[in-house]
Amino acid sequence: MQYVLRSYQKLASDAAVEAFNSSKNKNGLLILPTGAGKSLVIADIASRLDGPLLVFQPSKEILEQNYAKLQSYGCWDASIYSASVGYKDINRITFATIGSVMNHMEDFAHFKNVLIDECHYVNSKAGQYKKFIEAAERRVVGLTATPYRLGKGPGGTSMLKFLTRTIPRVFSSVLYYCQVSELLAKGYLAELSYYDITTINLENVRSNSTGADYDEKSLKEEYERSGFYDKLTTTTLRVLKPKSGIPRKGVLVFTRFIKEAEELVEKLGVKNIRAAIVTGETPKREREQTLKDFQSGDIKVVANVGTLTTGFDYPALDTIILGRPTKSLSLYYQMVGRAIRPYEGKQGWIIDLGGSYRRFGAVSDLRIECPPNSSKWVVKSRGRQLTNIPF
Repeated sequence: MQYVLRSYQKLASDAAVEAFNSSKNKNGLLILPTGAGKSLVIADIASRLDGPLLVFQPSKEILEQNYAKLQSYGCWDASIYSASVGYKDINRITFATIGSVMNHMEDFAHFKNVLIDECHYVNSKAGQYKKFIEAAERRVVGLTATPYRLGKGPGGTSMLKFLTRTIPRVFSSVLYYCQVSELLAKGYLAELSYYDITTINLENVRSNSTGADYDEKSLKEEYERSGFYDKLTTTTLRVLKPKSGIPRKGVLVFTRFIKEAEELVEKLGVKNIRAAIVTGETPKREREQTLKDFQSGDIKVVANVGTLTTGFDYPALDTIILGRPTKSLSLYYQMVGRAIRPYEGKQGWIIDLGGSYRRFGAVSDLRIECPPNSSKWVVKSRGRQLTNIPF
């Protein structure tokens, strides 16, 4: 294979290979920020192992990206096993989605080494991943930028739990981690400027039944009370005509509901600005054409609802409008992460209308920490602990 690993990528790959080759059957985590080049790390790990390796991805888009990266390095003993992609082939290195594998588990009994991308989706209490992992003696390495899941705390309160601190747990150790600030300092990620123009009052919005996010009805009422819909439109129009006169290379808007996305696109159309909506229900071909037109500049604004948080790789993208609030640190990180990939001359903007920047801080403020001689890993922002505390 012809490629050059950055130092942190090499350390991550080394840690995973050592874990797979170890006689100790302890499942561990690799924590790499969004934009760190995880597909290259996966490719290097796969190329260095002699035996079979099963690589899980949560979506066809991420699977296709990772598989293409491996192929680009000349590794041909690999295949795809995923109904959503349209291939079901097994090779020494097999990229798969969990649902397809679960329908034919007996065909994967010989895979003792398993790498799970976006492993924060793994539910340690139940689900397909848990069933597959426990079906045979396997070594599992998880890769993620957001090493936490929502769980229940004391008295039924909600909290983000670090993946090595859930009960039960799938991952028992952190094999390697890299801070966002470290990659920013080395110029491997794009510098982002944050603009907080939140006008909604979240004290007026109830939590939903799980406590994990905001109640839909009261959020819509606050939108109406605060004039949120007009604010979203005027903000987008201002962004499209910056004072510098230099056009933005795409404006990606995240909304909570379809209503504000539709209203935004309609109002932009009146101004002869081409915009489009992408949701989880958008047909594949329409979605692909929309994103192609967005990246070419034919579409100036994409308003998306419940999607494009992972698997959308557009390094030139320089503007994110957070047109929704969230209590989810993972979602906030993933939304901001769409603009963090470096690109020549890029000046990234994060424009927040939902109070998430106030709650979580800049992505560069997030730090993964563990006290010496302790296993109690946490995520902090500006000194404030975000995981394993009730919220």
